[in-house]
Amino acid sequence: MASGVPLTRGRELLRSVSIFSELDPQSAAELERMSQVKEYDEGAVIASQEETGDALYVLVRGRVKVVLYGESGREIILSVFKSPGDFFGEMSLLDDEPRSATLVASEPSRLLVLSRNDFRAHIQRHPRTALRVLTELSRRLRRADAVIGNLALLDVYGRLAGKLRELAEADGEDTEDGILVRNRPTQAEIAAMIGTSRETVSRALSELARRGQIVLAGKRLLVRRAFLAQLQAE
Repeated sequence: MASGVPLTRGRELLRSVSIFSELDPQSAAELERMSQVKEYDEGAVIASQEETGDALYVLVRGRVKVVLYGESGREIILSVFKSPGDFFGEMSLLDDEPRSATLVASEPSRLLVLSRNDFRAHIQRHPRTALRVLTELSRRLRRADAVIGNLALLDVYGRLAGKLRELAEADGEDTEDGILVRNRPTQAEIAAMIGTSRETVSRALSELARRGQIVLAGKRLLVRRAFLAQLQAE
């Protein structure tokens, strides 16, 4: 492994990745030796839509978004990876098709990179990894189906409410006053996630705050429990 991640930490990180979690220490060490460490500045394109996929990426630190760009340049955020051990880029390695979206570092990020040839060689030696990849792909497909359904069937307030619930469940912590998200996405990022404009998100958030359903304070977002209970009941 290239310098930048201590060997033991790199091995632990790889074994925290869902598709590699069942590897024995020797196999994890072998995978570690095949990996490279790469650094990306904020805004750097890691991989572009339509280009040939040549690597699997594992997040060491930072934040990476998966985006599509419309003809007008409008950005649609499909997913955000922010936890060490999150992985992406596997789909084009399996089907030999061009990448389906663009990967962008939304803050300075460090990634472990496993080449196509090394990834395929690993799968041949460890078939259970392939099964775990299929499981993860199924999970992501179900999530994509839910996102598409929300875009088609819900109005902006419904989509925003769903996104706030998702943030609370994924990143929130229990407090006396509700579920606190300490580092919420920007209004522009939320808009790109739910298919609307930043101005619309700003108005909708202000209205929810006026109703006392959420509290905004800088990057912090507090979602009231009564609001979450209302969403779960709908």
